[in-house]
Amino acid sequence: MARVSTYLNFDGSSEKAFAFYGEVFGTEPVPPIVRFADMPANPDGPALSDEERQKVMHAELPILAGHVLMATDMLESLGHRVRVGNNVTINLELDSREEADRLYAALSDGSSEGSGMQDVPWGYWGSCLDRFGIRWMFNYGAG
Repeated sequence: MARVSTYLNFDGSSEKAFAFYGEVFGTEPVPPIVRFADMPANPDGPALSDEERQKVMHAELPILAGHVLMATDMLESLGHRVRVGNNVTINLELDSREEADRLYAALSDGSSEGSGMQDVPWGYWGSCLDRFGIRWMFNYGAG
């Protein structure tokens, strides 16, 4: 079933932020917390340090009324930098590739940046910054 969540990008503090939010909302992260070390290495990318490999690649925390916060740590070695405009993303978990493609095409029309839709280890994914400066993420088959 389709769902909408909020994806938060942190500068290495995902775990501390989720510990705080978990206390505030009285919830626990949904296991497992995926670390960069859990993902296949990118042969074309830089090698990650041991410290970076332990950073959060993906975590989920339920908060209120079925809403879920998701998070990742952005790694400077991968060219990522947290800034206003990329620190919060509306994440759409969709029921089909076709719906993901349709929404990506519509929201990326006039976009200043986008990834295109692509197959990734967890399913079918893409992201874009729409013409109004809002970041969207599209996922199909993520669970």
